[in-house]
Amino acid sequence: MSLLDDMLADLTGGDESRAESAALELAQLGESALPALKALLASSKADHRWWAVRTLAQIPGSDASLFSAALSDSSVEVRQAAALALAEHPLEEAAPFLVRALSDADDLLGSLSANALIAIGKPIIPILLGAFECESSSARIHIMRILAGIGDYRAIPIMMNAMESDSAMLHYWANKGLERLGLDMVYIKPE
Repeated sequence: MSLLDDMLADLTGGDESRAESAALELAQLGESALPALKALLASSKADHRWWAVRTLAQIPGSDASLFSAALSDSSVEVRQAAALALAEHPLEEAAPFLVRALSDADDLLGSLSANALIAIGKPIIPILLGAFECESSSARIHIMRILAGIGDYRAIPIMMNAMESDSAMLHYWANKGLERLGLDMVYIKPE
């Protein structure tokens, strides 16, 4: 067995401590570890796929499209790891997958996906604005948090409308976004 095979055995052996050490060692191998890690992404075992995503996220210059694909994994833990990886390796092409993940039943996945979308930044504002009305109420709150985090003037109309919302969270993030844009003034409707 080669050193790479030993590291992969430790990564997938079920011992968390050994797997974590192996993940760090494999990440140091860089590109030479990529084929084996990509193969692990196709494993029938969710734990193996999770460790593959976790390790790939540590390799500088990893193909972020691998993380986009992992956002559709059947395991929520793998999807969470992929969203976390995309926050470290922002990829504009992953935005539609991340926006879809905002509506996932798992709240942590929604938060991690929101963080990844904030990391991508201004290029995705049109996608977020288009998705806002179509998504669930929890996804709309995430989208408003993302818009507040990015701070782009194109989001002002949606933020202003959200200030009239019955949702305290939507109102909170809209207010934060407007503050960030320097528009945190009191608005009075004339009688």
